[in-house]
Amino acid sequence: MLTQLIVTSAAADTRRPGATRKIALAKPPQFHIKNRISLIGFLGQNATTYTANNASFTVLSLATKSSYKDKKSGEYKGHTEWHRCIVWGKLADYAKTLTKGAHLAVDGELRSRERVDKKTSAKSRVWEVRVVSILKLDRAEKAAPEEAEEATPDTNQDVPE
Repeated sequence: MLTQLIVTSAAADTRRPGATRKIALAKPPQFHIKNRISLIGFLGQNATTYTANNASFTVLSLATKSSYKDKKSGEYKGHTEWHRCIVWGKLADYAKTLTKGAHLAVDGELRSRERVDKKTSAKSRVWEVRVVSILKLDRAEKAAPEEAEEATPDTNQDVPE
């Protein structure tokens, strides 16, 4: 357990370069390794809801895009990556209302699982994002011009004196 930190530098003591100084730590530092992924992309299809073991969940197919400049040709090349996002609980009720083309920011945990193909009995590894939050990035829909006119009061009316 680390209870002291020893600093050796010219900054430790400006009068004596290279001097060491001990700093007592009240609590040992704790390093937390977190499995967190944040994605911003567009839905490739409408959200799909499934039920397994009396629990329902929603699956989102999120596309993210990146591009790079090819050094040889000088052209920009794009790459689209598809992510399978699984949403559980109350958030799944919201997620099932999302439609194709929705612009989303998704935060979650990256998980893998082994899957067995029923026809060939071949095993494969599937990577999924277990979603903990969804933020819809679409702009709010604008009202039709007729509705906007009805909502604003007419200021040209005669005011009784």
